[in-house]
Amino acid sequence: MAAMASVVLRGSLAIRTAALWRCSSSIPVNRSRYHTCVSKVLQSHLYVSTPCNIIIQQCRQSSFFNRLTAEELWKGVLAESGAGRKKGRGKRTKKKYKKNLNRGQHVGEGRSGILWPGLNAPIVKSGTIQTIGKRDQAQQEEIHAEMLRQRDEFEKQMTKRKKKERGWSGGCWGGISLGPPDPGPNGETYEDFDSRVIEVRRVSHMTARTGRTFSVRVLVVVGNGNGAAGFALGKATDRAVALRKAKNRAIHCLQFIERYDDHTIYHDISSSFNRTTIRMKKQNRGYGLHCHRAIITTCRLIGITDMYAKVYGSTNLINIIRALFQGLRRQETHQTLADRKGLHVVEFREECGALPLLIASPQGEVRKDPEPEDEVPDTKLEWDEVKAAQGMKRSVWANVKRSIL
Repeated sequence: MAAMASVVLRGSLAIRTAALWRCSSSIPVNRSRYHTCVSKVLQSHLYVSTPCNIIIQQCRQSSFFNRLTAEELWKGVLAESGAGRKKGRGKRTKKKYKKNLNRGQHVGEGRSGILWPGLNAPIVKSGTIQTIGKRDQAQQEEIHAEMLRQRDEFEKQMTKRKKKERGWSGGCWGGISLGPPDPGPNGETYEDFDSRVIEVRRVSHMTARTGRTFSVRVLVVVGNGNGAAGFALGKATDRAVALRKAKNRAIHCLQFIERYDDHTIYHDISSSFNRTTIRMKKQNRGYGLHCHRAIITTCRLIGITDMYAKVYGSTNLINIIRALFQGLRRQETHQTLADRKGLHVVEFREECGALPLLIASPQGEVRKDPEPEDEVPDTKLEWDEVKAAQGMKRSVWANVKRSIL
């Protein structure tokens, strides 16, 4: 028994166009057996009458994937609902992040290997305008294998935490190098700079809506080893984002630190910030850095190689870095001292004996009358250092009883 049915002729059946031709056709339909593909029906039993009322209509597969924007789709994947946020749901779960689904993809590339001029092939080649072509099968397989290899390597790099070198200790982020900061918006690069992590700490704050919210605070120091250095704080819910923020902020807070002979400070410095005090002493070449580990890391980025420093009071790392930069920024160079005093600045060295070595002269007129000898300099002395210099300080091991084996 035959029945009349209305079918849609697609593609090459409709004069090889992308439009749809709607018409009436007479197709026998077997009730005991249904055809799963219209093309088979059209190839086997097709009696098309004269088309009438031809309508050209574009057809597109529609779903929520192409009805919604990318932001709406990612929001449905990553974020919890407003009611769940108010009740504190999902705060202790592993945070999800957006993935760049376009990574490793090339516009115009596909499995068929079609070459589209302007997308994956040049428009003009050897003076002639290129037409749509097709790549060889062997070359297409090679390109597809290379794309898969790059994608696998990127996934391995994302899952593996890379460290350029070991930090202060095995399970600590302090002292780890993050490399140079990211390039600026105008294309400027900072290849001569290096950034080091000083502190990574998990902090939290309370809000009336979401309750206790945790985030990561990072302290990073940036320097080029030639006197230019800076530090900054970065805070974010993700550690990688906080590290990137702090590294890129520090490059915009650079300070120039004066160095004597490019290896040490000009004079002894005492600097305080809040309840932290640092006493820094000038040392000869080859002495090294005998300081707190945060100060050692910062001095290497500045370019100071010989110095002694001791921290008194609080050992908060932020206070230590602020006190260090504050003291180094306020040091007085030999030329500044000569201009302020109006006298020549000389230095006595062991290899020169009693012969003074002139290191700076005032730019203006030299003062005739010398400084008064009875003037007492306002220098703050540490009692422990005075006792050690006068031999009054005893070792902490003096009264310890030792067992005789």
